[in-house]
Amino acid sequence: MGNIVYNKLKERSDQFVVRGLVRTEESKQKIGGGNDVYIADIRDRDHLVPAVQGVDALIILTSAVPKMKPGFDPSKGGRPEFYYEDGMYPEQVDWIGQKNQIDTAKAAGVKHIVLVGSMGGTNPNHPLNSLGNGNILVWKRKSEQYLADSGVPYTIIRPGGLQDKDGGVRELIVGNDDELLQTDTKSIPRADVAEVCVQALQYEETKFKAFDLASKPEGTGTPTKDFKSLFSQVTARF
Repeated sequence: MGNIVYNKLKERSDQFVVRGLVRTEESKQKIGGGNDVYIADIRDRDHLVPAVQGVDALIILTSAVPKMKPGFDPSKGGRPEFYYEDGMYPEQVDWIGQKNQIDTAKAAGVKHIVLVGSMGGTNPNHPLNSLGNGNILVWKRKSEQYLADSGVPYTIIRPGGLQDKDGGVRELIVGNDDELLQTDTKSIPRADVAEVCVQALQYEETKFKAFDLASKPEGTGTPTKDFKSLFSQVTARF
């Protein structure tokens, strides 16, 4: 999703001067390889300092990614097993890595941090936590709380299940405390989450707020265009 946000910001060059932050040279080339893309290991705070100097706002989209163990045969039933690569567990990426980004940004005087977390964090027994024994939602929630306690103006966005579908064609829904997980509207296209990240930078109504985010199915409701109105529905600080 980082590449989608980066490109959306680049398209609005009249409003934003953009920097990207990636982990590898390969990732840098994927988003155009420009001089405005920094390579850094978020697990090492010193790596992050150059990337945030002079920055007004930071959007944090980093996340650990579980991998499927080879050899799974769906025809034999059962469930696939997942693992995290060494050093890339949620504790290191979603907690330490995000804490480093928050600390570095705060020290550099960043005025607004948008953090994309995840729905499901109110339930320690959520199935996602068992993937690779990573407790991913537990660590995401911990970094969300750390940001909320940091004193830096923040917006915490907790999307539901992410889809690779077109953005801008659905009605978006905000909620709180995982209430949307009990409904039929608990997923959202990545492109729509990316747009909400960019829009969140533009309205005071998003500061010191946290919300769950999902979408109605395409073709139902009215595609969201008025983001100020959407953000005004949010009252929760966490």
